[in-house]
Amino acid sequence: MTSLPPGWHTRRPTLDDIPEILALAHASDIAAVGEPDFPEEEVREALTGPHTDMARDCWLAYDADGAIAGWAYPHNPTGGERDFLEVYVWPERGVPAQRPLLALLLTRAAERAREFGHATYTVRAGAIPTEQPWIEALTDAGFDFLKQHARMSMSLDGVSPEAPEPPAGITIRPVRPDELRRFHATIAEAFRDSDHASTSYETWQSQVDAEASVAYDEWFVGFVDGEWAGVLQSADSQVADGAGWVRSLAVLRAYRRRGVGEALLRRAFAAYAAKGRSTAGLGVDLANPTRAAQLYHGVGMRPLYQANIYQRVLHLG
Repeated sequence: MTSLPPGWHTRRPTLDDIPEILALAHASDIAAVGEPDFPEEEVREALTGPHTDMARDCWLAYDADGAIAGWAYPHNPTGGERDFLEVYVWPERGVPAQRPLLALLLTRAAERAREFGHATYTVRAGAIPTEQPWIEALTDAGFDFLKQHARMSMSLDGVSPEAPEPPAGITIRPVRPDELRRFHATIAEAFRDSDHASTSYETWQSQVDAEASVAYDEWFVGFVDGEWAGVLQSADSQVADGAGWVRSLAVLRAYRRRGVGEALLRRAFAAYAAKGRSTAGLGVDLANPTRAAQLYHGVGMRPLYQANIYQRVLHLG
C-alpha cells in the first residue's frame, strides 16, 4: 500500500521543524539500535545540503491525531548519478508512512535524475537487519541487497591526551589553513577506488562553513619521510553526546600499509581525550577495498551496529 491511511497527511518541512524531526529520528534510532544516533546538526544538514530543496525533495508525515509519524529526504551532495533515500518513522505507529514516503521519494528521484541530466539513476537506502517492515518495503519496491555499512565506536577511557609516538618516518600534525584545498583533494583521491562520492572543493568548503562549529585542531595531516600521505577530518556533530567523530580518514594509495592511518587515528583519539570526550566513533563501508574495517578493529573500535544497503537502478529512457 503506497497511500497513507485515512486522516493522515504529508507536508514539506521547514527549519522550525528541526526539534520535532530530531525527536522522531531519536525514537527511530532507539528502536533500531538501542540509542539515539542522529544529532541536531545532521538534521539541519539533511534539510539544507547541496542539491536538497526542502520545498521539493523532503516530506513530513502526520497521523490522524496530528502526531509526527515520518520524515523522508534524499541525499546527493554531488548531483551525480546516485541518490540515497532516507525514511525515518516513529516506531510502530509510524510504519504505515514508510511505503507512501518511499513512493514519494522514488517519484522525486526520477525527476531529480532528469534535472541533473542523467538517463540512468541509482537509488540506495539503508536498513538495520531487524527493521523487517522497511526491508520488505524496499524489496517490494524493487531494491536488491548490495552491501553492509557499520557504525563503529570505542571508549576513550585510559586513552592518554598525549598521542603515542608514530612509527619511524611518520609524522602527524594539525592541518594549516592554507592546506585545506590539498586536504580535500587528498580525501577525493584516496576514496577514488571506493564507493565514496566526492564533491568539489567549493561545495565541501561551503558545507564546512555551514556547520555550527568546526574544530580544526582535530583535523590532521600525516607524512611519510616528509611526503604528504594522508589526512583525518573530524566533525563536531557528536560533541553534545561526549563523542569525537572521525568524518573522513584518507591515506593515499602509495602510502598505505605503512601505519599512517593508525597514527592519524591515535592522534585524533588523543585530541578527543584531551577535551574530555568519552568515546570516539566513525562509519565504515564494509565493502571498502582498502579493508578499513580491519584497521578500526586493530585500534580497538567495535561495531555498535551494522546496516544493510539496498539498491535499485532507474532507467529513465
